[in-house]
Amino acid sequence: MRFMMCLAILFFAIPGIVFAATKQGMVVTEQQLASQVGLDILKAGGNAIDAAVAVGYALAVVNPCCGNIGGGGFMTIHLANGKNSVLNFREKAPLKAHAALFLDKNNNIIANESRNGYLAVAVPGTVLGLDTALKKYGTMNRQDVMSPAIYLAENGYVLTAYAVKLLNQSLSFFQKQPNIAAIFLKNNQPYRAGDLLIQKELANTLKKIAIDGPDVFYKGDIAKEIVNASNKNGGILSLRDFAQYNVQELAPIQCTYHGFTIVSTPPPSSGGVTLCEMTNILEKYDLTTKNYHSAHDVHFIVEAMRYAFADRNNQLGDPDFVKNPIEKLISKKYAQTIQQKILKNHAATDMTPKINITHESLNTTHYSIVDKQGNAVSVTYTLNSFFGAKVIAGNTGFFLNDEMDDFTIKPGTPNQFGLVQNSANSIEPGKRPLSSMTPTIILKNEKIFMVLGSPGGPRIITSTLETLLNVINYKMTIQHAVDEPRFHHQWLPDTIDYEPGTFSADTIKKLAKMGYNVKPQKTWGAVEAILLNPEDGQLYGANDPRRPDGKAMGY
Repeated sequence: MRFMMCLAILFFAIPGIVFAATKQGMVVTEQQLASQVGLDILKAGGNAIDAAVAVGYALAVVNPCCGNIGGGGFMTIHLANGKNSVLNFREKAPLKAHAALFLDKNNNIIANESRNGYLAVAVPGTVLGLDTALKKYGTMNRQDVMSPAIYLAENGYVLTAYAVKLLNQSLSFFQKQPNIAAIFLKNNQPYRAGDLLIQKELANTLKKIAIDGPDVFYKGDIAKEIVNASNKNGGILSLRDFAQYNVQELAPIQCTYHGFTIVSTPPPSSGGVTLCEMTNILEKYDLTTKNYHSAHDVHFIVEAMRYAFADRNNQLGDPDFVKNPIEKLISKKYAQTIQQKILKNHAATDMTPKINITHESLNTTHYSIVDKQGNAVSVTYTLNSFFGAKVIAGNTGFFLNDEMDDFTIKPGTPNQFGLVQNSANSIEPGKRPLSSMTPTIILKNEKIFMVLGSPGGPRIITSTLETLLNVINYKMTIQHAVDEPRFHHQWLPDTIDYEPGTFSADTIKKLAKMGYNVKPQKTWGAVEAILLNPEDGQLYGANDPRRPDGKAMGY
């Protein structure tokens, strides 16, 4: 399939807001080149799943910090025939992994070993995940959906100022590794906006996958190159790890909220369970436009976040290894027991003490797609940190994840996102780490209403929640809902983090009086969303301005 870079798209404007509208199909990603790839697939007759696979590979090229074939994630699917499903292509711990992998002889955490280098790498799932989606629900062949990504890698693309900013955050790591420096530095100097980034090694890897399929990645040359690099650099990956990797198709987590059906991810993602627990709690409260971001509404939303995250961090893990009390946690009856604990005018007093947080970065990537047949796909996939473990195996051309840090390295101790978890998420051979990824589809009368998700560690869940509330409770347009500043609470640390501009001085004062510790933070997720107006069938796409290279594109 020929890669095309032209499209006439209609934009509507209201004060401060620009959003795309169409009736045929819509693609929203955080990199407009990838949005164009997905749109071209839809225009060529592909369905939303075809476009999702093409976008996944394209983002691996044009968004190397976060798009990936060296990581993993989740794909939530709604088919036009009414079927809902989730593909779990979350990474797995190597078979040589164990609970004390990142602890020294005194049972103390070894700094940064779970975040940087080959010991931090879990078995990647993206390639098999995308291929499984294409084979099961797509209509096009692998070569056609991968050709745009190969073109971009082989011929290059022009770097924006934002793309250069992301690359420069990891310069010190790039400079220490010749194979990375050869790609992501220009004559050993930082790239500048306007430069062309060409990735020949990645193009060759993508060509191998396009021709030979996932076997070359999990049983062939690519697996061998990764394992060899791991063995030489203190890692524990084996060919058996790759050969045994599998993708799971799971029943989604589903719940209702004010007449809408939320369809989201089950464990090993915590996203769907936590989101449904929060919406169940909040359904009782009168969250209306007149009280938007008031101390009244924020209080109840924060309490829902606190209780849901406490359950998330203490009770959830990979269902192949631990029993998850899902039915209980997403039940309306359980929500009622929490509602009874929530005080009217004060923060909960039965939560554990504060600890320090390590602030998260804007890692991971999300994209949303709807086609003209009525299929919808919501995908969140990740390398975990920016550029993952910050290693590239040999000449493969792609970064490997540092997903081992998502496990409970030591119960009661925070990971890089400040999440304090228990042994349900401890490291075990072949286990998938608990995730916050929340690719979500919202239905109204069994028809698509919203498709959304976000990057941002645990803030993925609360960003998704707040966007949902902004549309359903606060009656915002989808772009307005995405643009609005956000706040976050995750049980521990016991702090409301908020984006500058979220609260008035009066609201902050009232929240403090209610017993909350309120702190501004600058780093947030980026919701990429689509809304289908049930009255006229119009699709509205919204790219989050926090990722300025993104775009909503439709036809």
